[in-house]
Amino acid sequence: MSNPEELQPRNRLDAGIIWAGNAISVLFLFTVLISFYEVLMRYVFNAPTIWVHETASFIGGTLFVLGGAYGLATDKHVRVVLIYDHVSERTKQYLNVFHHIMGLLFTVLLSFAAWTMTEGAWYAPWGEMRLETSGSAWDPAYPALLKALIFGTLCLMSVQFMLHLIQEIHGLVKKNK
Repeated sequence: MSNPEELQPRNRLDAGIIWAGNAISVLFLFTVLISFYEVLMRYVFNAPTIWVHETASFIGGTLFVLGGAYGLATDKHVRVVLIYDHVSERTKQYLNVFHHIMGLLFTVLLSFAAWTMTEGAWYAPWGEMRLETSGSAWDPAYPALLKALIFGTLCLMSVQFMLHLIQEIHGLVKKNK
């Protein structure tokens, strides 16, 4: 059984991410509905759509990317519990500090790479704004939008890691007094 303290957000940013994540989770249902619509149109009425596959992929990709921030906010990210569950609370705090430092470093570096990717998807080499599109018959700008979302989410996660790191260090300092 989970500890009730674990289910509480660590700060207002995490609370907002959890609230937004729960609100947009209905998009999973929307994706199922439009996919069902596509199957119905294609196999029953022989009138396939040109927009469902790309829209469902975009929504799925969006939810997957945002899931990183949600997982961090709810403390449900991947952790090596084989070690973590068998150490003292103080050692767990040190492991958390290490985790937050590595997570911060990782997301900051990935944010830089994502910015480069996003810039290329939003601007032509000569500087004119033009959104990268899928190249399909429908040709939506989903690739450019998803790349910008990846960049924004990584920046958000960098802030989350920083706030969690500060909170963890504060907890260690408090226990040392």
